[in-house]
Amino acid sequence: MNHRTAPRTRPRARTPAARSRTPAALGGPAALAAAFLAVPLAGVVAHTPWRGLAGQLSSPDVVRALGLSLLVSGLALLLSLVLGVPLAWLLARTDFPGKALVRSLVLLPMVLPPTVAGVALLRGFGRGGLLGGPLEAVGVTLPFSTAGAVVAAAFVAMPFLVIGLEGALAGIDPRYEEAAATMGATLPQTLRYVTLPMVAPSLAAGAALCWARALGEFGATITFAGNLPGVTQTLPLQVYLLLQQDPAAATSVSLLLLAVAAAVLIALRGRWLGHSR
Repeated sequence: MNHRTAPRTRPRARTPAARSRTPAALGGPAALAAAFLAVPLAGVVAHTPWRGLAGQLSSPDVVRALGLSLLVSGLALLLSLVLGVPLAWLLARTDFPGKALVRSLVLLPMVLPPTVAGVALLRGFGRGGLLGGPLEAVGVTLPFSTAGAVVAAAFVAMPFLVIGLEGALAGIDPRYEEAAATMGATLPQTLRYVTLPMVAPSLAAGAALCWARALGEFGATITFAGNLPGVTQTLPLQVYLLLQQDPAAATSVSLLLLAVAAAVLIALRGRWLGHSR
């Protein structure tokens, strides 16, 4: 006896109009949220002294702080790449005891108060810290030095690189790497010629966010490395100093940092979140 089965109905595809329709109950709070985020930034733009902007940004102190910021953020990005890429690969590709703890350690600097991060760096790498003695024994002193500013920036910025890259690595079919291994490729060769090219966009996005975060680092730097002109006084620290002496100049330098951060986000266009819209 044959039984007819009811034809399966496919779910109706959502039209672009349906996707773009904004529920009335959510539109108002969403607009307030956007305004809440936009008003402070618009305030920086509105109160920037445009006529004196060039002179304020070209002052010797600002130029020196900008050069130091570029140096510190660049070295912090390099350190993050050297340490963060292998860590992201291990988190995405292997299972090991304490993996959840390691991932929590990666996320922790993102939620720590900046001054707490600075205190933690002092207790870890400073004089009297866990590794302070061994570091001084080999002639390395991190607190109140340019190297300390680099370490502080890398500490708070590296999670952006690791998280983005781990997600990209987890989304790659491991059969590509397995195929390369069966053809005789070593692990470094597989990483270089197979894995990294496939995650290059995510790696670039994570690196850009890491660099931007390092460029804007303030709290951990001033706590761990101090505010020494030409040594650890990066551009955010210069803004803090100017705010007490010349608020207009502080606004001008803030506009510069705001423009850099906005340029990074516009260049990424959502790639770090997995979409390009």
